[in-house]
Amino acid sequence: MFGTIFHMKPMPGMEPAIEDLMRREEKERAMPAGFIAGYLFRSRSRPGELIGVAVFDSETSYRSNADDPEQDRWYRQLRDLLEADPEWNDGDVLVAQNELSTVMLGP
Repeated sequence: MFGTIFHMKPMPGMEPAIEDLMRREEKERAMPAGFIAGYLFRSRSRPGELIGVAVFDSETSYRSNADDPEQDRWYRQLRDLLEADPEWNDGDVLVAQNELSTVMLGP
């Protein structure tokens, strides 16, 4: 699996619009091929910052989504609500845990 953790600073008062954009996208657009999960957090240690997580089944699926014109359209809407570009931290998922199982990945 592969994904990203991204940090964002919304423009003042735009946090609800970002939440709405993400919820609308989930309802209006089919999830990209290979998409596994996405999360949005409000940081407690960095007030005014949001943290997003997106997980895909592979780096190929992740990159394919990044190159999709629909994803670019969505990103431009998101970017209009932010003070600056998000800070992206891409990487391989080594362990995935949920209430049902733990999956160990990698060598």
